[in-house]
This record gives sequence, C-alpha cells and structure tokens, in this order.
Amino acid sequence: MEPNELKAALEAILFVSTEPVRVEELADSFSDVSADDVTAQLETIRKNLEENIGGFMLEQTAGGWRLATRAEHDPVLKKYFSKKGENRLSLAALETLAIIAYRQPVTAPEISDIRGVNSTGVIRTLLERRMIRVAGRKNVVGSPFLYRTTKEFLVHFGLNDIRDLPRLEEFGDLIGENMSDDLVAAIASAETTPASEIQEIADGAERERAEAEAMAELAINERGASPTASDVRMHPAAEEMPARDSSSPSIDEEDEHTQNSTDDEVESSNGDHRE
Repeated sequence: MEPNELKAALEAILFVSTEPVRVEELADSFSDVSADDVTAQLETIRKNLEENIGGFMLEQTAGGWRLATRAEHDPVLKKYFSKKGENRLSLAALETLAIIAYRQPVTAPEISDIRGVNSTGVIRTLLERRMIRVAGRKNVVGSPFLYRTTKEFLVHFGLNDIRDLPRLEEFGDLIGENMSDDLVAAIASAETTPASEIQEIADGAERERAEAEAMAELAINERGASPTASDVRMHPAAEEMPARDSSSPSIDEEDEHTQNSTDDEVESSNGDHRE
C-alpha cells in the first residue's frame, strides 16, 4: 500500500473510532502493512495537524491514538455540551476519583474517611460508568474490596498512562475544578495499601463476579444497612453485572443517599470532548 493511501485509511479509522486505537490494532486492519509503517504515518498525520492548526489534533492517550479537540476550544465546547444536557461528573465524583487515582488501590471505607463523608453512592456510580474497577480485596478484617482507576478514566482526562497524572496539588487544573486544600492534604497524608495486604483478582470471570458483589455491597451500604453474605449473594447484581440498572440512582441522585453531601451536588465537567 502506498504511503498516502495508508495515511488516508488511518485518518478514516481514527475519525470513526470512539476510543483510542493501538498501533497493533491499526496494523491488523491491513494485510501488507507493518506496525512501523503505521507509526510513521501517524507521526506524519500528527505533524500535518500541528503545522496546519484546525479544530482537532492527533494525540496518544491510554496506550493508543485518537483524534481530539484542541484545548483552546474547551470553553465553546463546554458551552455547547451544557446546552445539550451532557451528563457530567459531579464534584463528589471528581473528588472520589482524585482519591482513588492518587492512593490506589483503596477501599470504600478509606475513601469515605478521606472525603469525610459516606461515598458509597459515588463509588457505585463510578463503577457503573467504568471510571473505576474492582482490583481485588484487602487482606484485613472484613476483606473489603480495593478499587483502581480504569482505561476509561485515562481517556476521559486525556492521559496516556496513570504515571502522567500531574502533582496532586495540580489535579484541580486537570479536572477544571478547584480542589479544597483540606481534601488535598487528606489525600497526601493518607497511607497507601501495602503490597502484602493486596489480594489481586486473577482473571476476567473473577473480576466480573467481584464487581457484581461490590455493586450489591455498595447498594446495601448506601441504604444504611450492614451487608451480610446472604444479602450479597441474593442481590440481583450478583447474578449478572448490568450495564445500567434502571433502579440505580442517576448521577444527579447519587448523593441523596449519602450523609452530609450538600456540596456533592455541584457539578463539574472536563476532559473528553471527542465527537
């Protein structure tokens, strides 16, 4: 395949893709193209877009490549999406994500302790939106679930790797929201989970079961009851992990079931303006 033909084909794939595409996946789309050929053309596309500045650019994020809008257009895009009624992350969700991102893996009780408010409803919503995942259990009394951020988290905030996170004090700039000094201090002073206390999940099937149990446990805790083993086993979510349960609270309702959450109803948006 001629270079210009390959370049055009890659642009077409990137344009219709809804998530970052890895070089290997792009190369597999052709019968006579290597990963090096793809990388060379991606660099050409990126260079062309940088030299001829328009509404979008080519960037690396979450281990792949995608076309994305430029930062200077954020204000007009935010205004556009606010009029479209875009479902946004609440301040409570952003605070919870900050805790998980900088102290992962972390348990739900630890998250609530750091925020100073019951955060089970927020954690459940973030699990539903695939911004976080169950990473395993902590080897302490009660064996609570441990949570980590996901690829969707990286994509949402335009990060290629979790190591690309800014300093904690600068996280507010990334999310487009001011983080309180008290919360930043609480996150900074929180202890990380020792490796000896982490019981990782082995495979995909086990992860699905763990996430179903975690969703059920969070729902019970959100209602203010202490979960029992029977409750977790019998909860509908434990039978099959739903994409979105109609009985689950919406992003705007999530903090009606948590304590002292007046400030949690403030909404904020950031990140992925990918059309």
